Amino acid sequence: MSATGEVSGSAGRGRRVILWRHGQTSWNVERRFQGTTDVELTDTGVAQARRAARLLAGLGPDAIVASDLKRAAATAAELAALTGLEVTHDEALRETYAGVWQGLTHDEIIARHGDEYTAWKRGEPVRRGGGELETEVADRAAPVVLRHAEKLPEDGTLVVVSHGGTIRTTIGRLLGLQPHNWESLGGLTNCCWSVLGEGARGWRLLEHNAGTLPEPVLGDDD
Repeated sequence: MSATGEVSGSAGRGRRVILWRHGQTSWNVERRFQGTTDVELTDTGVAQARRAARLLAGLGPDAIVASDLKRAAATAAELAALTGLEVTHDEALRETYAGVWQGLTHDEIIARHGDEYTAWKRGEPVRRGGGELETEVADRAAPVVLRHAEKLPEDGTLVVVSHGGTIRTTIGRLLGLQPHNWESLGGLTNCCWSVLGEGARGWRLLEHNAGTLPEPVLGDDD
């Protein structure tokens, strides 16, 4: 602590995990459910990733791990280019597999699977489109985040590049929230991020949907 009583530097900050959603895709714009479909970034999405990467590089990340789907891998590559870090890709960080929902627009899902959609929004365990439960997504993604976080130095920062639904369920799991409460975490805008910090009682949510002024959430998690 300095003579003025302010905490100096980052002493005692603890490890941080930045969960960064990929940039915009054409399916995001169309409000079409992507899930595990491998959709590439639009030109706007690439520009979003480059802008966000400049901000995140300023935080001095120590490691980057990303989903292997093209939209997340391309987003991660922008940060890697600025930091010189190598990206570790892991399919366990992919978006929720949603079976027959994938490729449908939001309106088509409501029209064809309205009861299922409503039950999911109520927090019930639903296999959307016959796909994965949210708890199953957390079961595969959260351990990857924890494994890479454990490799960080004492005050290190990990950037995880993934997808809206996967990030939300992972945050819920790491914070110890009950699955039916995960919906209380709002969705992430394209190329925005949330920050978890290591505290005395475990992980804490320090920032959520950071990176821009508020914008509509376009994606599988809206």
